[in-house]
Amino acid sequence: MVSVRIPTPLRKLSGDRDELDIGASTVSALIEELESECPGMKNRLCDEGGKVRRFINIYVNNEDIRFLDGVETELNDGDIVSIIPAIAGG
Repeated sequence: MVSVRIPTPLRKLSGDRDELDIGASTVSALIEELESECPGMKNRLCDEGGKVRRFINIYVNNEDIRFLDGVETELNDGDIVSIIPAIAGG
């Protein structure tokens, strides 16, 4: 199982849970499992083509998946996945 940290803006989709345990072998499979458990999550994380939206950052054990293997990044039991929406400010 992988622990997935859910950011505050997405918690309404997760039933107000800030962390979920998901069984998945890749980030792509994790997104599909999240969608099964929390309908609407995939649309918030991915664009129409299935790519992670530009303003969404996904980290596996504090490593940005953009610098790993993207959505094909492999996951292992005990990994921590953090979903972090980019915040614009001024």
